[in-house]
Amino acid sequence: MKETIFLIIGLVLATVGVILVFDARGISKKIFGFGDQNEATAGLKILGFIMGMIGTLIIYFN
Repeated sequence: MKETIFLIIGLVLATVGVILVFDARGISKKIFGFGDQNEATAGLKILGFIMGMIGTLIIYFN
């Protein structure tokens, strides 16, 4: 049961991370309508990469 929960958490984290990396520009335009959107896009891509790696590591070591 514990392995299944960790697998689901890892899959969700990896999926959200991939979505953040590929749709960072659209998300930053929708959420951050002010200021420099390039910095917001870079931040979302970095956050997505880190979330994707954490999710993948959870799945790998499960």
